[in-house]
Amino acid sequence: MQVAIDDPIAAAEPPLAAQQRIFCGTRRRPARGDGSGTPAVTRYGPVTVAVHGGGDPHRAVSVRDAIRTLLQHERKPLDLAEPATPANRPADGGGRTGRVALVGAGPGDPELITLRGWRLLNEADVVVADRLVPGLLLDELRSGVELVDASKIPYGPSRTQEEINRILVDRASAGAFVVRLKGGDPYVFGRGGEELLACAAAGVPVTVVPGVTSSIAAPAAAGIPVTHRSVAHEFTVVSGHVAPESPDSLVRWEALAGLRGTLVILMGLKNLPLIASTLLAHGRAAGTPAAVIQEATTGGQRIVRSTLGEVAEAVTAAGLRPPAVVVVGDVVSALGSAGLD
Repeated sequence: MQVAIDDPIAAAEPPLAAQQRIFCGTRRRPARGDGSGTPAVTRYGPVTVAVHGGGDPHRAVSVRDAIRTLLQHERKPLDLAEPATPANRPADGGGRTGRVALVGAGPGDPELITLRGWRLLNEADVVVADRLVPGLLLDELRSGVELVDASKIPYGPSRTQEEINRILVDRASAGAFVVRLKGGDPYVFGRGGEELLACAAAGVPVTVVPGVTSSIAAPAAAGIPVTHRSVAHEFTVVSGHVAPESPDSLVRWEALAGLRGTLVILMGLKNLPLIASTLLAHGRAAGTPAAVIQEATTGGQRIVRSTLGEVAEAVTAAGLRPPAVVVVGDVVSALGSAGLD
């Protein structure tokens, strides 16, 4: 059998090529000739990856090259002999050095995890996940991964932070690679700093992978930029899980009321009536635009637009529930409906 590669005559006359038992395929005209389905191939050690581009050779080559780049530039060399899973690793860790990665999973849409976060998640032996982690990410974990539920239900049952810290240290000390998967960003009200300190005290190495924080992503998903030219030159992110009048609150609400920029409040739905009344009492105008976004970037996303003076009642009437992000400022109406798909 003969093979014709990039032969314009053979490619132009595939029936003739077939009669003469010439296998013919070209990159230029993939739809003509018997070789139109030939994949783009890359090899990495004993692994061979073949990519079909649906009839488009340029697409196949682009995807093939992207895969080759990921394989060649992987920071941690791939173990191509046998996956190191809890099932085949000795109980004492087999001499492996355990480690922990604090990975931000993003605001809710599973596609908004960073590429590095996704890669580390697929290498994990143990995944310790928050309740706000996208379920699809957990559904795609490889076989044999230990999944630990570290849910913290607001005002309900939850693991203590000390228990979570102990799980991270114990699993890593046994030689496992542990991914602590957290909604949003590990360091934005995620207590990632406490987990890093606990690991450091135990001599466990830690990698921190930032995530897309809901403080910016939730407003964006609702068509609200946190800054906008001639509207807001600043934005402030605060936690609203502690009531303004509580002695445990570290937020100076009276100072926030005097700012002209955007105020983003996380975990503030329960205390929203008190927060709104405090801001009003310290001078923020009742007519200031306000919005509340529930379950941003997911299929359950809901948006309530109102004013600071009426937003608490509007949220109650709409039946919004956590997780939700509150935005206060003129940016809420800066783009109108133009910022939405």
